[in-house]
Amino acid sequence: MGRTSRKRSTLANRAIAASAALILGGGGLVAANTYASAGEGWWPGGRNDGQQSSTKATAGQQVSTIDCPDVGNSLQEVPDQQRLAVDRELATLDTQITTAYQRFADNRERVQSDRSFAENQILSPLRNERLVVIQRIVAMIDRSAERPQGLEQMAPCTLRDDGNNDGDGNADGDSQNNDGDQNGDDQNGGDQNDGQDQNDGQNDGGGQNDGDGDDGNGNQGGAGQAGNGPEAGDFVEIQNVQPNVQQPRNQNGSSQGTFTTDCGVNANGKFNPDNVIVAPGVSNGAHHMHDYVGNQANDAFASDDDLAAGDTTCRNQGDKSTYFWPVLRLQNGQQENDANADGGGNDQNVGEIQTPSQVTMTFVGSPVSKVTAMPRFLRIITGDAKAFVNGDANANASWSCTGFEDRQLKDKYPICPEGSQVVRSFKFQSCWDGQNTDSANHRTHVAFADEDGNCPNGFQAIPQLVQRIVYDVPPPVFDGQNASVFAVDSFPEQLHKPVTDHGDFINVFDENLMDEVVDCINDGRRCQ
Repeated sequence: MGRTSRKRSTLANRAIAASAALILGGGGLVAANTYASAGEGWWPGGRNDGQQSSTKATAGQQVSTIDCPDVGNSLQEVPDQQRLAVDRELATLDTQITTAYQRFADNRERVQSDRSFAENQILSPLRNERLVVIQRIVAMIDRSAERPQGLEQMAPCTLRDDGNNDGDGNADGDSQNNDGDQNGDDQNGGDQNDGQDQNDGQNDGGGQNDGDGDDGNGNQGGAGQAGNGPEAGDFVEIQNVQPNVQQPRNQNGSSQGTFTTDCGVNANGKFNPDNVIVAPGVSNGAHHMHDYVGNQANDAFASDDDLAAGDTTCRNQGDKSTYFWPVLRLQNGQQENDANADGGGNDQNVGEIQTPSQVTMTFVGSPVSKVTAMPRFLRIITGDAKAFVNGDANANASWSCTGFEDRQLKDKYPICPEGSQVVRSFKFQSCWDGQNTDSANHRTHVAFADEDGNCPNGFQAIPQLVQRIVYDVPPPVFDGQNASVFAVDSFPEQLHKPVTDHGDFINVFDENLMDEVVDCINDGRRCQ
């Protein structure tokens, strides 16, 4: 399969040049050898609880990234008048982590051999910087709401391995975030992420990634060309995965219609590393590049009025919604023109941005009830861009291959057979609290239905956005200087892990079209 060609925008107008191939291994991530116990402080083994602890660790342990508690997820109430300022401070925390991770990456060998260096030169300064910002956040909220408790204890960060290796240094095909709960009983019950542990025991079928961390030919899978992933252990052959998709049964009173909106594949190349939902007013708030379809006014500084007045790539001009997600890159030695820019090479996201071969966006109903209109400018984030270090409580990644979509992966990239293409899919939250278009942590105003399709108490069913994004990319090759892998852009410390995949949506349907969407879904029709 050849790579997908695409048109270039001003940002994406690439002077594609073959870069010197990066040798995997010497400059890449070092595979972890073993975990330390939870009591051993910043070395691998559990979240630092804020107490200064020992930095003892077994000789030879290897670490791969920085793990910091997510302050934003812990915010339950932020006064409206303080929300923009708080979001900007949260973005500052992300920038601090990015800077510290770069310091770690630049000194990886010394970090591995000298724990005091890591503590004194990386973790201690980071903790102090974070504490100042967290204290500012606490003071802002305290002006007009109840003072948040315990945030200061989230200042310390730890170092940890990448989760792809067991105690003998071999990839075990079972990442930290793959604990057997594939969102089946928490946020996405009953949909394609429900069911069994999707990767448990499925990486030993003799495929390209057979669980020993090499490519099947004795070539050890190291870091991707970004220097921070992905690795061979992040991939699995889809043919070795058992079918695992389960759907709730439709009940009396269900809404079984669909409304499909066609907004293209971003062939015009609108990209930026902003996130107007999480980090409004902050350039490079995402530290990774986003694909955009729909609204063309979306950047970090776009107001609701800007979005309402913006152009749209959607065929139905009544849909000015903005839909965005991290770009997928092919790390093959080719460069984009963002190789030395924020969101790109400056944040260790390298390689050719791939234009999807197909993007399908469908709004579907509820298996147990009718749906109600979603409010204009409702903001929804599905998945967690920091799921690798946060854990999978908010993860909602779903990876598969065409022809095999009854098999969904959460924390592995699929290796598709010849003639099959890579599929990313997002099922957004389908329950709304009936009051708010956003919330302090950008999550609690919406929710997933349970495994039977019921919304939580106090929430009502709304049309559920289901995105399906297809790519014609070659299968990964881990072969020294000739390595070529695909991966989503990520925050640098998230190591391009597939579990960090996520999607963002702001509803900018006009009122009449939203009413049509609701009527179509509730009447059981297929509309577009």
